[in-house]
Amino acid sequence: MTATRAIEDFVDPIWRNNPTFVQMLGMCPTMAVTNTVINGFSMGVTTTFVLVGSAFFVSLFRKSVPNEVRITTSILVIAAFTSLADMFVAALAPTIYKALGAFIALIVANCVLLGRMEAFAQKRPVGRSVLDSLGTGIGFTLGLSCVSAVREILGNGTFAGIHLFGPHFQPMLIFMLPPGGFLALGFWLLFLSYLKARKKGHRRVRLWPVVVTRRKVAA
Repeated sequence: MTATRAIEDFVDPIWRNNPTFVQMLGMCPTMAVTNTVINGFSMGVTTTFVLVGSAFFVSLFRKSVPNEVRITTSILVIAAFTSLADMFVAALAPTIYKALGAFIALIVANCVLLGRMEAFAQKRPVGRSVLDSLGTGIGFTLGLSCVSAVREILGNGTFAGIHLFGPHFQPMLIFMLPPGGFLALGFWLLFLSYLKARKKGHRRVRLWPVVVTRRKVAA
């Protein structure tokens, strides 16, 4: 495994390896529950809770679990924390629980969680594993919130339930329907690709005169 610092474990999945926009993982909740910012943010926070809790116990007992049942054990731990999250949301935020529906229970099937358990928590100490899972959860929450913001603003004219435009605003209802998730995600991917390409273009412009000068001198 490539050696990294603890701060890199935390920061890397938030932006450079964001689960939603870079790794393209966890697409089911990204498409299904991002019709409002509150729903998307709540799903992200709930997933972060399951990620951090699962990573703590998987990493803590990684040396005690036989390799033959490693994946099964990780799934059981994830399922246990998913059940806890389901009960917590139902008790503390019944409105959000009703809006998210079965997708809270489906966190156990989210490939982001098993992926981080296998790629990191099974191989690193508890502290590093928790940092990695916390960063991944924040990155996932950021991705869901960004997609939700586009869908809610364009599809309903609100942000987190707050009306942004006047009574004459005509919402594009397609963003509140299932295809709206694909459109909003596509907009973000295009925007981020543009920023990445522009950054590379600036680097080329900065280096180009140096390369040309060196060639002239050599000639």
